[in-house]
Amino acid sequence: VAVRAAFKTVVDGKQAAVLVPTTILAFQHWKTFSERLKDFPCTVDYINRFKSAKQKKETLQKLAEGKIDIIIGTHSLLGKEVKFKDLGVMIVDEEQKFGVTAKEKLKTMKVNVDTLTLTATPIPRTLQFSLMGARDLSIINTPPPNRQPIETEVLVFDKEQIRDAIYYETERGGQVYFIHNRVHGLREMAGLIQELCPDLSIATAHGQLEGHKLEEVILDFIDRKYDVLVCTNIVESGVDISNANTIIINNAHHFGLSDLHQLRGRVGRSNKKAFCYLMAPPMSTLPADSRKRLQTLEQHSELGSGFQIAMRDLDIRGAGNLLGGEQSGFIAEIGFDMYQKILDEAIRELKQTDFKDLFKDQLEEKKDYVSDCTIDTDLEILIPDTYIESIQERLNLYQELDNITQESKLQEFAAGLEDRFGAAPEPVLDLYTTIRCRWMAIALGFEKMILKEETLRCYFINNPDSPYFESPTFQHILHYIQTRTNNARLKQVGKNFMLIVDRIDSMTKLHDFLRKMTDARN
Repeated sequence: VAVRAAFKTVVDGKQAAVLVPTTILAFQHWKTFSERLKDFPCTVDYINRFKSAKQKKETLQKLAEGKIDIIIGTHSLLGKEVKFKDLGVMIVDEEQKFGVTAKEKLKTMKVNVDTLTLTATPIPRTLQFSLMGARDLSIINTPPPNRQPIETEVLVFDKEQIRDAIYYETERGGQVYFIHNRVHGLREMAGLIQELCPDLSIATAHGQLEGHKLEEVILDFIDRKYDVLVCTNIVESGVDISNANTIIINNAHHFGLSDLHQLRGRVGRSNKKAFCYLMAPPMSTLPADSRKRLQTLEQHSELGSGFQIAMRDLDIRGAGNLLGGEQSGFIAEIGFDMYQKILDEAIRELKQTDFKDLFKDQLEEKKDYVSDCTIDTDLEILIPDTYIESIQERLNLYQELDNITQESKLQEFAAGLEDRFGAAPEPVLDLYTTIRCRWMAIALGFEKMILKEETLRCYFINNPDSPYFESPTFQHILHYIQTRTNNARLKQVGKNFMLIVDRIDSMTKLHDFLRKMTDARN
């Protein structure tokens, strides 16, 4: 995707920049881009710390003159000294590795530059932007052919298990990553593994090594000169070594969810079965968040599960500040859907109060005072598991139903369901009626309805100062209660109003009552 986007930009006479988090990845991408585009009149170059100051200066000069079409680099691409002749697209690989500041810096480089971000696990803030429609989101769910899911296990640190895992991999001709994310303890860890496996060759790698040494170690590991690579999480970003199919991550509870998923993605890059061992203290001793992270990773080990993991990360950490730099926030306490509803309500409230002059026309046009109505009942209203067995399928259908706002769409949904699963049972028909009741309740200005023990309680807007109570809708409801029905009464609880209706024992009766009230209003 990235190579094609960059090539399309070059064909249109503009430059492309590829931003990556690590020096190794910049080098790998440079090789990939150069090989793919070698038959085209397209110059590709890279900037990372492996290059001398003189080489960097030359590259930057060519870039400013427009002699380089595609430039690949680490954070140094965001520096003041980097000037483009005509930048067309900015491609950010491993987006989760860049902070908000770096991303905002990209926007200031050029106002109308297109941005393509690539990641298996977007940070909560980015994912939130995509889910609320501020950015486009595409998901590639299809794995390459012959790939197998990576077997993931959470274990307590045990020398024998480590030795067995390493020998199992090397005896089938593979290689092993051992991740220990502390530079000063890396040599000792390599010594321990050498002690456990004296006949294997072991190398160490970390980000503080000199450029050429780090490059040498990685290239030697690719050439299979070493059996085990003991390293920090420097290999996390994009290193593609198809012969390494076991990864052991020490102190896995210290890593974030996307880090762990990315590290696990370093193995299983061929048609061989791959293994990922997460070494951590016993689950019972870990903080709640660490435990949730490790359990999520164990549960989602199938191919293409990065999106679910990112969604779970959004749930655990929260979505962060929409305008500021914080990348996680209080949404963790309330869940994504609820957060979205509260956000919508807050925006709607501000439009009706502080900014009513600004949104005058919009408010005149759209006189709905509540955005949603929750219905709580002791009746059985659901899609029974005898009708649709799969839990996932039922959840998807509930989600789809929740988003339907028109009768024609509901009819379409019902026909589709009947076509797939046969005639709908009574609880499903009641579910359709409930959805219709919800639409009418929103139009009438009810925020919540509770139907229990044949008594219906309808709660009006929680704000007693709302313009709703002066609206024709509320006056019609009062008029209907006084003149058209004898089983409904208005009750005041504190400052708020509630409508109580007796003798409602089914969804059909609730629907009839709301329909009569709506018809009287019209």
